[in-house]
Amino acid sequence: MTAVVAAVAFWLAAWGLNVALARSRWRKARAVRIAVPVIFGLAVLALWQGLVRGLEVSPVILPAPTDIARTFVTSTDVLWQDFVQTVLKGALSGYLIGCGVAFVTAIAIDRSAFLTAGLLPIGNFVAALPIVGIAPILVSWFGFDWQSKAAVVVVMVFFPVLVNVVQGLKETEAMQRDLMRTYAASYWQTMVKLRLPAAMPFVFNGLKIATTLALIGAIVAEYFGSPIRGMGFRISTGVGRLAIDLVWAEIAVAALVGTAFYGIVAMIEKLVTFWHPSQRVG
Repeated sequence: MTAVVAAVAFWLAAWGLNVALARSRWRKARAVRIAVPVIFGLAVLALWQGLVRGLEVSPVILPAPTDIARTFVTSTDVLWQDFVQTVLKGALSGYLIGCGVAFVTAIAIDRSAFLTAGLLPIGNFVAALPIVGIAPILVSWFGFDWQSKAAVVVVMVFFPVLVNVVQGLKETEAMQRDLMRTYAASYWQTMVKLRLPAAMPFVFNGLKIATTLALIGAIVAEYFGSPIRGMGFRISTGVGRLAIDLVWAEIAVAALVGTAFYGIVAMIEKLVTFWHPSQRVG
């Protein structure tokens, strides 16, 4: 029980420190804003470690963070192989294809009332389809390798991005468009200089939503058939072999990659939409 008591004591100390930092005059400083979630995360890990060791929880049920870290270090070759297969080949390629096609389709919809009336309702219908239903079908169409995972990702990211881009292109006001017409601006000049910049907050909303969907889609699709590598394959076989520490290591990699992917897109958004009120600080 010593480990449990120590973990609870560490948790309470971290809690008190976070409360003190949050109420301090430095609470708006960048270092404090970074330190608070880091301290919280360390407290969660310490509590997890203490409870697992102190209560002697079986590693098959819940391995300790130190066991997961040890597996992470000793299995870097396996984790890297799975990262390449799932993230770089499946998720990233599907994300780029899906978002690119959605963007082009949104421009086509903007120029066609027929597509606006016909495609968007169908898009809402397709977006509601369960991934566990369409993934096996796409795997049977495109094979067991990364191409089928990319196809699943394309289906998952296409409509969220499409809907956001279409909505963003409607954001300009009639007076702004009239002003462009008085300058004899063409459709594409109006699009590039007025409507696309105004649509950027919506475009990036769709791209950020798609980052998490892409990773989820690629991992889930591997449950329905894949080569002997990939995060989804490793998680499903790891559970079967009771290698739960490796499963948690894969989950940790997925969480880190998902967070980094979202952060990169958010950082690009900040650079592109610096003029938007949502990006103003204070």
